[in-house]
Amino acid sequence: MLQMEVVGVRVEMPSNQPIVLLKEANGDRYLPIWIGMTEATAIALAQAEDPPPRPLTHDLFRDVLDALDIQLRTVNIVALRDGIFFADLVFSNGVEVSARPSDSIALALRTHTPIFASEDVVREAGVSMPDDQEDEVEKFREFLDNITPEDFGRAG
Repeated sequence: MLQMEVVGVRVEMPSNQPIVLLKEANGDRYLPIWIGMTEATAIALAQAEDPPPRPLTHDLFRDVLDALDIQLRTVNIVALRDGIFFADLVFSNGVEVSARPSDSIALALRTHTPIFASEDVVREAGVSMPDDQEDEVEKFREFLDNITPEDFGRAG
């Protein structure tokens, strides 16, 4: 398993389809995962560390885990089948639950839980980014710094 970092979310044009972009922590490969608008907003809110006035679903899940004294140990992106990514949530009590990667990432950001991806998934869907293209990633990071969750609510 390869540790991944969340670079952020963006909306691909012209399809208006959001993606979450993960980067290999100790490498140069990126893993783009297409997600829904709701999940994109949830991830963007978690990255902004600006809690909404009322807890959203992922905030509620985090709070329930806290109330039950169970920690989310890891989020593992384990498979890619027919263009669909699969993830597992691994809890401190040994329980593993299958989940969508988008929900898993939103929860991981709220609980400061490490995210991993299998080598097979990264090999199949990952994109290498040579050093000379790192400035493009920096531009993407600047874009993320300036985008607001409201930007994801606008339809084409």
